[in-house]
Amino acid sequence: MRVTTRLTALVPAVVLAATACGGGDGSDTGELTLTFANSYTEDHPHTRCGIDLVAERVAGADAGFAVETFPGSQLGSNTETFASVMSGDIDLDVQGSAALGSSYEPIGVLDAAYAFRDADHLFSYFDSEESQALREGFEEATGTRILDAWYFGDRHFTANQPIRTPEDLSGLRMRFPDSPVYLANAAAMGAEPTAVAFEEVYLALQQGTVDGQENPIPTIDGDNFVEVQSHISLTGHQVGSQMIVVSGQTWDALSPEQQEVLQEAVSSVREDNRACIEEAEEQILEEWRADGSIEIVDDVDVDAFRTRVQDYFAENLEGEQRELYASFQETE
Repeated sequence: MRVTTRLTALVPAVVLAATACGGGDGSDTGELTLTFANSYTEDHPHTRCGIDLVAERVAGADAGFAVETFPGSQLGSNTETFASVMSGDIDLDVQGSAALGSSYEPIGVLDAAYAFRDADHLFSYFDSEESQALREGFEEATGTRILDAWYFGDRHFTANQPIRTPEDLSGLRMRFPDSPVYLANAAAMGAEPTAVAFEEVYLALQQGTVDGQENPIPTIDGDNFVEVQSHISLTGHQVGSQMIVVSGQTWDALSPEQQEVLQEAVSSVREDNRACIEEAEEQILEEWRADGSIEIVDDVDVDAFRTRVQDYFAENLEGEQRELYASFQETE
């Protein structure tokens, strides 16, 4: 599939320039097609209210190129697709900050627990001058460019008991992604982390290999974790972000007009995507309240969690990550 759909690496810049200067009637759009990979299902908000909208807006701009989307990990797992973006074999990808941290460690701290108060705070930082050094460092290290950040939803705990305070995590084996920042989050919150591949989480919960997990509400619902968990505790311990990244080779091959169109398409979708995520969260919560499929614990002592986490990171984060985490708190 990659060989037949991946065109950008094979098209010389002179052809791209000619395409950008085409007749404007859309007849040349198919000459340049950018591949946009993601790991989400077709009905996930990131797909239908994000990536698909980017493709639509690029098509509407009639700038001599198109975006073809590949949801559901069609082009490989997250690790595989970002490696392909770095090599230029895939043009665009959606990646969490923690995953990108394996290629450029400082950016992983964007996924640190209680780094941001909410989505507005996240976007305020990302749009500030303070974020430029991080983005430039990432580009220099990976050869890829971050076009924008999208909101992924707040992460919450599920378990077969309520989790209202850090002490309630004592003795529970909680599934966390196997990455440094997520494991640091577990330590900061007082949890006992168990690394389980995402595809295996449902079975691990069902068999009791782990006692609980943490994810945004749409993910908890979409992967049917409510079938094997009795409580969701609204800790909101992480404001999830997703970076929209483009291969440096792809970006440099686009004309200035095409770069502007692609950047605008990705950035203009940010608020639509956020609204879609938040609407999905509210709808799912209403359904859970109505059918009682899982008990919603909304009297969590968030201040206790936040204080514990921020004290932990103040003592345990080092170097650039410590400076970044502190700078987040200073962003209005």
